[in-house]
Amino acid sequence: MKHNIILALIILPCVFLSSIASGQLPKGGMPAPTNIRKNECPCILPDLRVIFRTDAPDAGKVQIDLGKLYDMQKDETEIWTVTTEPQVPGFHYYSLVIDGYKVADPASESFYGMGRMASAIDIPEAGVEFYTIKDVPHGDIRSKQYFSKTTGTWRHVNIYTPPGYETNHKKKYPVLYIQHGGGEDERGWAQQGKTNIILDNLIADGKAVPMLVVIANGNAQKPGMTARGYNDEAMAVFKEELIENVMPFIERNFRVKTGAKNTALAGLSMGGGQSFFTGLRNTDVFANVGVFSTGLFGGIGRGSSDPFDPEKIVPGILTSPESFNKKLDVFYISVGEQDQRIEHTKKLIETFKSKGLDVIFASFPGGHEWQVWRKSLHDFAQKLFK
Repeated sequence: MKHNIILALIILPCVFLSSIASGQLPKGGMPAPTNIRKNECPCILPDLRVIFRTDAPDAGKVQIDLGKLYDMQKDETEIWTVTTEPQVPGFHYYSLVIDGYKVADPASESFYGMGRMASAIDIPEAGVEFYTIKDVPHGDIRSKQYFSKTTGTWRHVNIYTPPGYETNHKKKYPVLYIQHGGGEDERGWAQQGKTNIILDNLIADGKAVPMLVVIANGNAQKPGMTARGYNDEAMAVFKEELIENVMPFIERNFRVKTGAKNTALAGLSMGGGQSFFTGLRNTDVFANVGVFSTGLFGGIGRGSSDPFDPEKIVPGILTSPESFNKKLDVFYISVGEQDQRIEHTKKLIETFKSKGLDVIFASFPGGHEWQVWRKSLHDFAQKLFK
């Protein structure tokens, strides 16, 4: 039986692609923008329900794991189908589950998320076009390798260069260093986050200053190190990797303006925690700090017996807020309105403002996912370097 399942998974992509391509779209339905080639399913209905189909004739049970498990039903042609509940607009990882085995759906693009390659579906949001490719000047996403003295390895970094970078050889640009979340890497903001499209459109509209955006891998560990998450040891290694390896590489190889006022640090979830620690502890390096949807403040299991203490992490932020107000041009915090982190984040914002700390807060519809983070970048980038 086990060998049969493995064989079915091996041949599944070919069978799936040929069978679904011959299907018909339901009335009003549209193929998801994350579909591969001309696959009609996953298909998004006008009310944002999604139809999934797959061909697995030898399987005993097939499901879709879209944060919630949906049982698929097999019809007389041996095609498995399910229609989900209406989905929240945005980017959602999912898996096919065949007899208990989670696999990527060969009809959809795969992305590195959840600590592995996974299928994903992008549900468009009506009236939202800021991350849609338009007829404007386009920048580039450049892929580079650098050697890290911290990890002792070669590492990969993506760099967005704005329109005009190639032709104006004397112009220098400010830099935003932006970090991914847990289970993701430097591909996140370049692919799922649509950083280049967002910045192209903002720059074309005159809403953002032309800038470089550096998308590095925040999963940095020294040999033999076991510490991870929100603690001083892990954050110290991230700081070392960013400030002593990534930033010097960028400054040697790209035309960038240096100094704190020309440098920003932001991140989502785990990367938001890294930005809070590293950005606010190093205001001589970063005068602009963005924190998107971090669990550092609570909402992910932090109990009342272990409340978040910003003063402990960043000495002076509550007792000498005026010094941070002078050093920081932009201090920005955002979170999704359906994210379990929101109440903890709002409480911290109230504390900061009651102490006189200048902080910009924004919330957007959605949970802990990329649509919220795309909107966060879109909002944050408009405030930088002005």
